[in-house]
Amino acid sequence: MIFDEFAVKSCIRPVKDFPKKGVIFRDITPIFLNPKALRMVVDCFVQRYMDSPITHIGALDARGFLIGSTLAYELNKPLVLFRKKGKLPANVIAESYETEYGQSTIEIQADSLQPGDQMLLLDDLIATGGTFLAAARLVRRLGAQVYEAAAIVDLPELNGSKLLQEMDVPTYCLTAFTLDEY
Repeated sequence: MIFDEFAVKSCIRPVKDFPKKGVIFRDITPIFLNPKALRMVVDCFVQRYMDSPITHIGALDARGFLIGSTLAYELNKPLVLFRKKGKLPANVIAESYETEYGQSTIEIQADSLQPGDQMLLLDDLIATGGTFLAAARLVRRLGAQVYEAAAIVDLPELNGSKLLQEMDVPTYCLTAFTLDEY
């Protein structure tokens, strides 16, 4: 199936003033109501990473789980969950970070990765990059490498992709929105 950026982008719903006034939230959930759009998104990621050296898929809490689990299945790779603080059992390591809404913390199970592993980080969008940056630091603390940070949507005006690239984390997004674009 050929990727149609317009078809996917048209499924992403702008929600004004959510979760706080002045924010335009990019809601990807309508993609899951459109089987053709969902297949395009998944197929595009599968094709991009099929022959890559990635060893693990890292899905960021919570919308990253939706595409991450499907991609891990399709590529036959282990799925590593990055969860909000207090949601994972067993021994974890944590990293705090700033978001556009305040401070947060994500955790990963300490036995999820080994030195030499190559992880693809996956979430719904890259905004300020805080969650991706924290996840990349956790991956590196475990001795593994981040192959790429991937998302359905990039919000380039919020500089998250730029900050990731400055941290030597390549980025890939299927589409992008400007702050005033509907």
